[in-house]
Amino acid sequence: MTIRLYDTSARQIRDFTPLKPGCVSIYLCGATVQAAPHIGHIRSGLNFDIMRRWFTHRGYDVTFIRNVTDIDDKIISKAREQHRPWWSIGYANERAFNDGYTALGCLPPTYEPRATGHVPEMIEMMRTLIERGHAYAADGNVYFDVRSFPGYLELSRQELDNLRQPSADSETGKRDARDFAMWKAAKPGEPTWPTPWGEGRPGWHLECSAMAHKYLGSAFDIHGGGLDLIFPHHENEIAQSKAYGDDFARYWVHNAWVTMSGEKMSKSLGNSVLVSEMVRQWRPIVLRYYLGTPHYRSTIEYSEEALREAESGFARIEGFIQRVVEKAGPVEPSAEVPPAFAEAMDDDLGVPQALAVVHTTVRQGNSALAADDKEAAVARLAEVRAMLGVLGLDPLDEHWAGEGDDRGEDLHGVVDTLVRMVLDQREAARARKDWATADALRDQLGQSGLVIEDSPQGPRWSLGPR
Repeated sequence: MTIRLYDTSARQIRDFTPLKPGCVSIYLCGATVQAAPHIGHIRSGLNFDIMRRWFTHRGYDVTFIRNVTDIDDKIISKAREQHRPWWSIGYANERAFNDGYTALGCLPPTYEPRATGHVPEMIEMMRTLIERGHAYAADGNVYFDVRSFPGYLELSRQELDNLRQPSADSETGKRDARDFAMWKAAKPGEPTWPTPWGEGRPGWHLECSAMAHKYLGSAFDIHGGGLDLIFPHHENEIAQSKAYGDDFARYWVHNAWVTMSGEKMSKSLGNSVLVSEMVRQWRPIVLRYYLGTPHYRSTIEYSEEALREAESGFARIEGFIQRVVEKAGPVEPSAEVPPAFAEAMDDDLGVPQALAVVHTTVRQGNSALAADDKEAAVARLAEVRAMLGVLGLDPLDEHWAGEGDDRGEDLHGVVDTLVRMVLDQREAARARKDWATADALRDQLGQSGLVIEDSPQGPRWSLGPR
């Protein structure tokens, strides 16, 4: 089956046909590193990590670019507030983003360019646009003339007459208030680079146009990002790049937000949940399950209750995996995923439907275990591991090895000894058919947050959902 994706520019799901057979090129708008990431920021990276993994599973050679915006108004403002160099702010938060991506199991991009490393490409792009009449210099700024590009606003489907372009007070000399800044004139205390039109620094939109051209050429397959980037950022990228002569992106894919109380998670709203704090409270693989398994185009309303439900759902999968491995030893993932899983993923990355196939397979595997059908249980585990690998959620993958250490691995042996003492008392009660005492001991352990499971190898315990 052909992979199909919802294309924002077409407002419909389209069959995906790559520019180059067997290859996929993806540009994802990455972090603007003015602050440490919250889970809303990381969701985009997770969604496109799953897209990349699925293309790879389908046999494509994927080139995945995720840029870093390390110079813009917000970074400069933060530097001023904190009395720190702008590059110090950017570097520290870039590392925080990468730590977050890594913690949640995102594969590293093919290339991760920084905006500040591509100023020569930006200058060349501006020079060409000025020569072609699409841009002009004024008061040290360089602006894009939106009326010079007939296709402007086709992505966001706005009317030019009604457009209100975000603009700063320092953006003087515009011929039309709707024109947007590609280059911003130097201001005291701000970083600058020399250009033929004066000292200054790049505008946000120009950065991505230049980097996409540098790493993916004049045309590429997929441009991704959050819904909030459709306008002005992606609209302005299209105008610059196409006016420059590039065909640019053929598919536009946008992920929805993580919200709190119905509002987009945002630093400015003060309702963000930092990734660095979340991975201390929750296992990173559970956090990935929570953020990565809803459909990428659906909004996630953040709540601890929803996270606990995700934890319980993933615990059922892990429990099955653990039982089979205990019974049969290591099991390698199957080469192919079940057809129903593939069909769901091919249909606009239908992860919720694909996850339902995972849980169905887990139930089948548990039934096989109950029937002591080792061969069937092993087969189901191989399928489960293949599907979880696509989703980046295979707990047996080397990335997640030792993932539980942050929850107190040093105390595990102590707790295990204490729990074993109670379980031995319970077993003794069962042996003498004192069922009331045995049930009471089990209930006491359950009230302590432990799950007790009887197996052919004897009782075992695990941490239950919080």
